[in-house]
Amino acid sequence: MTRSCTPVNAGADAAITIEMVDLSTEFAGIRLKNPVITASGTFGYGEEFSQLIDLNRLGGLVVKGLSVSPMQGAAPPRLHETASGMLNAIGLQNVGVERFVSEKLPALKRYDTAIFANVFGQTTEDYVRVVEVLNSAEGLAGYEINISCPNVKKGGIVYGSDPAATHEVVKAIKQVASRPVIVKLSPNVTDIALMARAAQDAGADALSLINTLLGMSVDAETGRPRLGNLTGGLSGPAIKPVALRMVYQVVQAVKIPVIGIGGIRTAEDALEFLMAGAKAVEVGTANFFDPAASVKIIDGLAAFCQRRSIHKLGTIVGSLKV
Repeated sequence: MTRSCTPVNAGADAAITIEMVDLSTEFAGIRLKNPVITASGTFGYGEEFSQLIDLNRLGGLVVKGLSVSPMQGAAPPRLHETASGMLNAIGLQNVGVERFVSEKLPALKRYDTAIFANVFGQTTEDYVRVVEVLNSAEGLAGYEINISCPNVKKGGIVYGSDPAATHEVVKAIKQVASRPVIVKLSPNVTDIALMARAAQDAGADALSLINTLLGMSVDAETGRPRLGNLTGGLSGPAIKPVALRMVYQVVQAVKIPVIGIGGIRTAEDALEFLMAGAKAVEVGTANFFDPAASVKIIDGLAAFCQRRSIHKLGTIVGSLKV
Protein backbone atom coordinates (compact mmCIF):
# COMPACT_ATOMS: atom_id res chain seq x y z
CA MET A 1 0.00 0.00 0.00
CA THR A 2 1.25 3.48 -0.78
CA ARG A 3 0.30 6.41 1.32
CA SER A 4 0.85 10.06 0.36
CA CYS A 5 2.74 12.06 2.95
CA THR A 6 3.80 15.69 3.16
CA PRO A 7 7.35 16.34 4.42
CA VAL A 8 7.22 17.61 7.98
CA ASN A 9 9.90 20.23 7.34
CA ALA A 10 8.07 21.95 4.50
CA GLY A 11 7.78 25.68 5.23
CA ALA A 12 4.49 27.52 5.12
CA ASP A 13 5.40 29.20 1.85
CA ALA A 14 7.24 26.26 0.33
CA ALA A 15 5.80 24.24 -2.47
CA ILE A 16 4.36 21.09 -0.96
CA THR A 17 5.99 17.95 -2.30
CA ILE A 18 4.05 14.74 -1.91
CA GLU A 19 6.26 11.81 -0.92
CA MET A 20 4.98 8.30 -1.30
CA VAL A 21 5.58 5.93 1.58
CA ASP A 22 5.55 2.29 0.60
CA LEU A 23 4.20 0.24 3.52
CA SER A 24 4.08 -3.04 1.59
CA THR A 25 5.82 -6.23 2.63
CA GLU A 26 6.30 -9.67 1.15
CA PHE A 27 6.96 -13.08 2.64
CA ALA A 28 6.65 -16.62 1.31
CA GLY A 29 5.55 -15.22 -2.04
CA ILE A 30 2.64 -13.34 -0.45
CA ARG A 31 2.55 -9.58 -0.94
CA LEU A 32 0.68 -7.41 1.58
CA LYS A 33 -0.09 -3.72 1.16
CA ASN A 34 1.08 -3.18 4.74
CA PRO A 35 2.58 -5.46 7.41
CA VAL A 36 -0.36 -5.39 9.85
CA ILE A 37 -2.38 -8.59 10.20
CA THR A 38 -5.07 -9.37 12.76
CA ALA A 39 -4.30 -12.47 14.81
CA SER A 40 -6.26 -15.70 14.94
CA GLY A 41 -8.78 -16.03 17.73
CA THR A 42 -9.05 -12.28 18.30
CA PHE A 43 -10.86 -11.23 15.14
CA GLY A 44 -13.51 -13.91 14.70
CA TYR A 45 -13.94 -14.86 11.07
CA GLY A 46 -13.21 -11.27 10.04
CA GLU A 47 -16.66 -10.26 8.86
CA GLU A 48 -17.73 -9.55 12.45
CA PHE A 49 -15.47 -6.48 12.44
CA SER A 50 -16.67 -5.12 9.09
CA GLN A 51 -19.09 -2.71 10.79
CA LEU A 52 -16.33 -1.36 13.02
CA ILE A 53 -13.40 -0.85 10.63
CA ASP A 54 -12.70 -0.95 6.91
CA LEU A 55 -11.25 -4.43 6.43
CA ASN A 56 -9.69 -3.26 3.17
CA ARG A 57 -7.20 -1.22 5.22
CA LEU A 58 -5.63 -4.33 6.74
CA GLY A 59 -2.59 -6.03 5.31
CA GLY A 60 -4.20 -9.32 6.22
CA LEU A 61 -6.38 -11.15 8.70
CA VAL A 62 -6.17 -14.62 10.20
CA VAL A 63 -9.47 -16.32 10.94
CA LYS A 64 -10.00 -18.26 14.14
CA GLY A 65 -8.60 -21.79 14.23
CA LEU A 66 -10.30 -24.40 12.07
CA SER A 67 -10.66 -28.09 12.85
CA VAL A 68 -12.01 -31.08 10.92
CA SER A 69 -15.34 -30.98 12.80
CA PRO A 70 -17.11 -28.18 14.70
CA MET A 71 -16.02 -27.69 18.31
CA GLN A 72 -17.97 -26.20 21.19
CA GLY A 73 -14.91 -25.10 23.13
CA ALA A 74 -14.08 -25.09 26.81
CA ALA A 75 -16.42 -24.65 29.76
CA PRO A 76 -16.85 -21.11 31.14
CA PRO A 77 -15.42 -18.91 32.52
CA ARG A 78 -13.25 -18.52 29.42
CA LEU A 79 -11.64 -15.11 29.87
CA HIS A 80 -9.95 -13.31 32.74
CA GLU A 81 -8.29 -9.91 32.63
CA THR A 82 -4.82 -9.78 34.15
CA ALA A 83 -2.32 -7.01 34.79
CA SER A 84 -1.49 -5.70 31.30
CA GLY A 85 -2.99 -8.73 29.65
CA MET A 86 -5.62 -11.41 29.44
CA LEU A 87 -5.97 -15.12 30.10
CA ASN A 88 -8.15 -17.09 27.72
CA ALA A 89 -9.31 -20.67 27.61
CA ILE A 90 -11.74 -20.59 24.69
CA GLY A 91 -10.95 -24.17 23.78
CA LEU A 92 -10.63 -23.49 20.03
CA GLN A 93 -14.38 -23.20 19.48
CA ASN A 94 -15.12 -23.06 15.75
CA VAL A 95 -17.64 -24.04 13.07
CA GLY A 96 -15.37 -26.61 11.44
CA VAL A 97 -13.49 -26.29 8.17
CA GLU A 98 -16.32 -27.29 5.82
CA ARG A 99 -18.78 -24.76 7.25
CA PHE A 100 -16.06 -22.12 7.17
CA VAL A 101 -15.54 -22.71 3.46
CA SER A 102 -19.25 -22.68 2.64
CA GLU A 103 -20.55 -20.05 5.10
CA LYS A 104 -17.71 -17.71 6.15
CA LEU A 105 -15.15 -17.54 3.38
CA PRO A 106 -17.47 -16.25 0.59
CA ALA A 107 -18.06 -12.98 2.49
CA LEU A 108 -14.31 -12.43 2.89
CA LYS A 109 -13.52 -12.69 -0.81
CA ARG A 110 -14.81 -9.20 -1.54
CA TYR A 111 -12.15 -7.52 0.58
CA ASP A 112 -8.79 -6.39 -0.75
CA THR A 113 -7.04 -8.04 2.16
CA ALA A 114 -5.02 -11.24 2.41
CA ILE A 115 -7.01 -13.94 4.19
CA PHE A 116 -5.16 -16.62 6.14
CA ALA A 117 -6.77 -19.76 7.55
CA ASN A 118 -5.52 -20.92 10.94
CA VAL A 119 -5.38 -24.73 11.15
CA PHE A 120 -5.17 -27.08 14.13
CA GLY A 121 -5.78 -30.72 14.95
CA GLN A 122 -5.40 -33.44 17.54
CA THR A 123 -3.55 -35.74 15.16
CA THR A 124 -1.32 -35.17 12.16
CA GLU A 125 -4.09 -36.65 10.02
CA ASP A 126 -6.48 -33.97 11.34
CA TYR A 127 -4.15 -31.18 10.21
CA VAL A 128 -3.77 -32.75 6.78
CA ARG A 129 -7.52 -33.19 6.36
CA VAL A 130 -8.26 -29.54 7.19
CA VAL A 131 -5.65 -28.35 4.72
CA GLU A 132 -7.00 -30.66 2.01
CA VAL A 133 -10.46 -29.14 2.41
CA LEU A 134 -9.02 -25.61 2.30
CA ASN A 135 -7.00 -26.40 -0.83
CA SER A 136 -10.19 -26.53 -2.88
CA ALA A 137 -11.45 -23.17 -1.59
CA GLU A 138 -10.83 -19.85 -3.32
CA GLY A 139 -9.85 -16.62 -1.61
CA LEU A 140 -7.09 -17.71 0.77
CA ALA A 141 -3.51 -16.42 0.74
CA GLY A 142 -2.01 -19.10 2.97
CA TYR A 143 -2.30 -21.33 6.01
CA GLU A 144 -1.13 -20.57 9.55
CA ILE A 145 -0.56 -23.81 11.43
CA ASN A 146 -1.21 -23.80 15.18
CA ILE A 147 1.15 -26.41 16.64
CA SER A 148 0.33 -25.55 20.26
CA CYS A 149 -1.98 -28.58 20.35
CA PRO A 150 -1.52 -32.00 21.97
CA ASN A 151 -0.89 -34.98 19.70
CA VAL A 152 -3.33 -37.55 21.07
CA LYS A 153 -1.54 -40.36 19.26
CA LYS A 154 1.74 -39.54 20.99
CA GLY A 155 0.56 -39.44 24.58
CA GLY A 156 -0.68 -35.86 24.46
CA ILE A 157 2.70 -34.22 23.84
CA VAL A 158 2.23 -30.76 22.37
CA TYR A 159 3.43 -30.64 18.76
CA GLY A 160 5.17 -27.32 19.26
CA SER A 161 7.16 -28.44 22.31
CA ASP A 162 8.90 -31.34 20.56
CA PRO A 163 11.12 -30.82 17.50
CA ALA A 164 10.36 -34.29 16.11
CA ALA A 165 6.61 -33.77 16.39
CA THR A 166 6.93 -30.31 14.88
CA HIS A 167 8.87 -31.72 11.94
CA GLU A 168 6.37 -34.53 11.48
CA VAL A 169 3.25 -32.39 11.28
CA VAL A 170 4.80 -29.63 9.17
CA LYS A 171 6.24 -32.13 6.68
CA ALA A 172 2.88 -33.88 6.36
CA ILE A 173 1.09 -30.58 5.76
CA LYS A 174 3.64 -29.39 3.20
CA GLN A 175 3.15 -32.58 1.21
CA VAL A 176 -0.49 -31.66 0.54
CA ALA A 177 -0.70 -27.87 0.91
CA SER A 178 -1.35 -25.87 -2.26
CA ARG A 179 -0.60 -22.57 -0.52
CA PRO A 180 2.24 -21.20 1.64
CA VAL A 181 2.48 -22.71 5.11
CA ILE A 182 3.18 -20.44 8.08
CA VAL A 183 3.97 -22.33 11.28
CA LYS A 184 2.89 -20.60 14.50
CA LEU A 185 5.36 -21.41 17.26
CA SER A 186 4.61 -21.98 20.93
CA PRO A 187 6.65 -19.98 23.49
CA ASN A 188 6.22 -22.70 26.09
CA VAL A 189 9.58 -24.27 25.27
CA THR A 190 13.15 -24.01 26.50
CA ASP A 191 14.70 -23.39 23.07
CA ILE A 192 12.52 -21.51 20.57
CA ALA A 193 15.27 -21.53 17.94
CA LEU A 194 15.34 -25.34 17.99
CA MET A 195 11.61 -25.48 17.21
CA ALA A 196 11.98 -22.85 14.51
CA ARG A 197 14.70 -24.84 12.77
CA ALA A 198 12.63 -28.03 13.00
CA ALA A 199 9.74 -26.29 11.21
CA GLN A 200 12.08 -24.81 8.62
CA ASP A 201 13.75 -28.18 7.96
CA ALA A 202 10.31 -29.73 7.41
CA GLY A 203 9.55 -27.18 4.68
CA ALA A 204 7.74 -24.32 6.42
CA ASP A 205 7.50 -21.24 4.20
CA ALA A 206 7.38 -18.81 7.13
CA LEU A 207 7.03 -18.71 10.91
CA SER A 208 4.78 -16.69 13.20
CA LEU A 209 5.41 -16.23 16.91
CA ILE A 210 4.58 -16.19 19.65
CA ASN A 211 1.42 -18.01 20.57
CA THR A 212 0.15 -17.44 24.11
CA LEU A 213 2.12 -18.24 27.26
CA LEU A 214 0.55 -20.83 29.53
CA GLY A 215 -0.78 -19.28 32.74
CA MET A 216 -3.44 -19.42 35.41
CA SER A 217 -5.23 -17.27 37.98
CA VAL A 218 -6.85 -18.07 41.33
CA ASP A 219 -9.70 -16.26 43.06
CA ALA A 220 -8.42 -15.92 46.64
CA GLU A 221 -11.94 -15.35 48.00
CA THR A 222 -13.35 -18.60 46.66
CA GLY A 223 -10.13 -20.56 46.43
CA ARG A 224 -11.06 -21.61 42.92
CA PRO A 225 -9.40 -21.05 39.54
CA ARG A 226 -10.75 -18.12 37.53
CA LEU A 227 -10.87 -20.17 34.34
CA GLY A 228 -13.10 -23.17 33.81
CA ASN A 229 -10.20 -24.96 32.16
CA LEU A 230 -7.86 -24.17 35.13
CA THR A 231 -5.09 -22.87 32.84
CA GLY A 232 -5.22 -20.62 29.80
CA GLY A 233 -3.17 -18.62 27.36
CA LEU A 234 -1.68 -15.33 28.53
CA SER A 235 -1.60 -12.56 25.93
CA GLY A 236 -1.46 -8.79 25.73
CA PRO A 237 1.18 -6.13 26.51
CA ALA A 238 2.55 -8.16 29.43
CA ILE A 239 4.09 -10.72 27.06
CA LYS A 240 5.65 -8.30 24.55
CA PRO A 241 9.22 -8.39 25.94
CA VAL A 242 9.22 -12.19 25.81
CA ALA A 243 7.73 -12.21 22.31
CA LEU A 244 10.20 -9.64 21.03
CA ARG A 245 13.16 -11.59 22.42
CA MET A 246 11.94 -14.82 20.83
CA VAL A 247 11.28 -13.18 17.47
CA TYR A 248 14.80 -11.77 17.43
CA GLN A 249 16.26 -15.17 18.34
CA VAL A 250 14.31 -16.96 15.62
CA VAL A 251 15.21 -14.38 12.97
CA GLN A 252 18.86 -15.11 13.75
CA ALA A 253 18.30 -18.89 13.64
CA VAL A 254 16.41 -19.41 10.37
CA LYS A 255 16.43 -18.24 6.78
CA ILE A 256 12.66 -18.16 6.23
CA PRO A 257 10.52 -15.06 6.98
CA VAL A 258 9.18 -14.39 10.47
CA ILE A 259 5.94 -12.71 11.57
CA GLY A 260 5.97 -11.13 15.03
CA ILE A 261 3.11 -11.56 17.51
CA GLY A 262 2.71 -10.65 21.16
CA GLY A 263 1.41 -7.57 22.96
CA ILE A 264 1.38 -5.28 19.92
CA ARG A 265 -1.02 -2.39 20.45
CA THR A 266 0.73 0.68 18.99
CA ALA A 267 2.80 1.56 15.94
CA GLU A 268 5.85 1.77 18.20
CA ASP A 269 5.27 -1.82 19.30
CA ALA A 270 5.05 -2.92 15.68
CA LEU A 271 8.21 -1.03 14.80
CA GLU A 272 10.14 -2.87 17.52
CA PHE A 273 9.25 -6.22 15.96
CA LEU A 274 10.06 -5.01 12.45
CA MET A 275 13.42 -3.69 13.59
CA ALA A 276 14.09 -7.04 15.26
CA GLY A 277 13.65 -8.66 11.85
CA ALA A 278 9.96 -9.52 11.51
CA LYS A 279 8.53 -9.07 8.00
CA ALA A 280 5.03 -8.44 9.38
CA VAL A 281 3.17 -8.33 12.68
CA GLU A 282 -0.09 -9.69 14.02
CA VAL A 283 -2.32 -7.72 16.36
CA GLY A 284 -4.29 -9.82 18.82
CA THR A 285 -5.51 -8.85 22.29
CA ALA A 286 -5.61 -5.15 21.34
CA ASN A 287 -8.63 -5.96 19.15
CA PHE A 288 -10.64 -6.68 22.30
CA PHE A 289 -10.23 -3.24 23.87
CA ASP A 290 -9.92 -1.26 20.61
CA PRO A 291 -11.35 -2.83 17.44
CA ALA A 292 -9.60 -0.11 15.41
CA ALA A 293 -6.17 -0.82 16.88
CA SER A 294 -4.83 -2.36 13.67
CA VAL A 295 -5.87 0.60 11.52
CA LYS A 296 -4.33 3.02 14.03
CA ILE A 297 -1.09 1.05 13.88
CA ILE A 298 -1.07 1.28 10.07
CA ASP A 299 -1.58 5.05 10.27
CA GLY A 300 1.13 5.27 12.92
CA LEU A 301 3.61 3.41 10.72
CA ALA A 302 2.94 5.84 7.87
CA ALA A 303 3.37 8.80 10.22
CA PHE A 304 6.69 7.39 11.47
CA CYS A 305 7.94 7.10 7.89
CA GLN A 306 6.82 10.65 7.21
CA ARG A 307 8.69 12.02 10.21
CA ARG A 308 11.85 10.12 9.31
CA SER A 309 11.62 10.72 5.53
CA ILE A 310 11.52 6.98 4.99
CA HIS A 311 10.13 6.09 1.57
CA LYS A 312 9.84 2.32 2.11
CA LEU A 313 8.93 0.86 5.49
CA GLY A 314 10.66 -2.40 4.58
CA THR A 315 14.05 -0.72 4.87
CA ILE A 316 13.76 -0.81 8.67
CA VAL A 317 13.20 -4.58 8.83
CA GLY A 318 16.15 -6.07 10.69
CA SER A 319 17.69 -2.65 11.31
CA LEU A 320 18.18 -3.20 15.05
CA LYS A 321 21.57 -1.85 16.12
CA VAL A 322 23.37 -4.38 18.32
